[in-house]
Amino acid sequence: MITRSHTAQRMSKITIHKETVYLCGQVGGAEGDVTDQTRECLRRIETLLAEAGSSPAHILQAVIWLADMSDFAAMNAVWDSWVPEGAAPARACGEAALARPELKVEIIITAAMA
Repeated sequence: MITRSHTAQRMSKITIHKETVYLCGQVGGAEGDVTDQTRECLRRIETLLAEAGSSPAHILQAVIWLADMSDFAAMNAVWDSWVPEGAAPARACGEAALARPELKVEIIITAAMA
């Protein structure tokens, strides 16, 4: 069985299959620098994970896209303080043109149910 939440024509924000939670890419809004946008992005991820019955401690994989790899250290400073001790997921980070030019970071999450 597949459960979808916040579904529109293009995508669902949450898709659950068996005990695995898939989140669509989350961005932090158009305001602020990469630090501000990463904090907001992670806040949105936490909210969606909680709604899906999961948490940051249950993240299996994260795929992070930065508009500019020169923001890597600043994004990592926020990420490293957010990830629960001992629960770092498999992760990839690359540079990509994001959906809007003012966006600096997008994170895609796969997690286990809590």
